[in-house]
Parts: sequence; structure tokens; C-alpha cells
Amino acid sequence: MAKAEISMPDDFLDRLSRLGEKIDDVSEKVLIAGGEVIEAQMRDNLKTSIGHNTKHESRSTGQLLSALGKSSVLVDDNGNSNIKIGFSEHRTDGVSNAMLANILEYGKHGQAAKPFMKPAVKSAKKACEQTMISTFESEVDKI
Repeated sequence: MAKAEISMPDDFLDRLSRLGEKIDDVSEKVLIAGGEVIEAQMRDNLKTSIGHNTKHESRSTGQLLSALGKSSVLVDDNGNSNIKIGFSEHRTDGVSNAMLANILEYGKHGQAAKPFMKPAVKSAKKACEQTMISTFESEVDKI
């Protein structure tokens, strides 16, 4: 029977061991930094989607754009940390921001789709990953 041994690079192991009990703080900072990149791209896409190429004059109140934000770092049932980017539900007219965002993203009868969420995630993925990597590295270097 063949035998193979694989060991991690020493510098990587040293960096991981330095994290110790600070791993939760570092992972939170990394997630927040990545979330900011995606949120900024989503906000830009939303700005260009609202009120453009419509049959009628836009009735936008700006509430959807101002409701866009990110959650604090959350831990799911499996123990995985994550951050969510979406819309808060505080509107003066009683209409759901999630419903309006869904209509804008996917369209409805008589209203063409103007996707802004999926393209934002797709276009900002590499920048998000790079930001998260550089944030991780800078946080580890501080320890």
C-alpha cells in the first residue's frame, strides 16, 4: 500500500496559531469588509436600475435605495458565520422593500426585469475575495 504525507507550509501554520482566540474577531472583520464591497456594487447597480428605461415617469421615493444595507455578522445553525446584504422593512407607504426589490430584479407582467442583485454579486466577487484576503492578512499581521 502506498503512503503519502502532506504537511502545511510552516508560515501558514504559524499565522493560524497566532490567531488563537482572536479568530472570531478576525473573521467578523473579514466578513464585514467583503460585505461592504458587495453592498457598494449592489447600491451602484440599484441606482442605475431605478427609474431608467421606463414607460412612465419614475415614482421612486428613494426609500428602497436608503433601505439597502448589510446585517451584522450572524452565526447559522451549523456554526457558520455570514453576513447578509438586503433591505430593511421600514417604509412610510407600507409596501415591502423586499417585494419592490424582487419586482425590480425579476420584473412582473408589464414591467421588464432590471436585475441589480445577481449582477452585483457576480461582478464584485473577485474584488470581494481580494478584500477579504487582504483584510485577513492585515489582521493576522497585527497579532
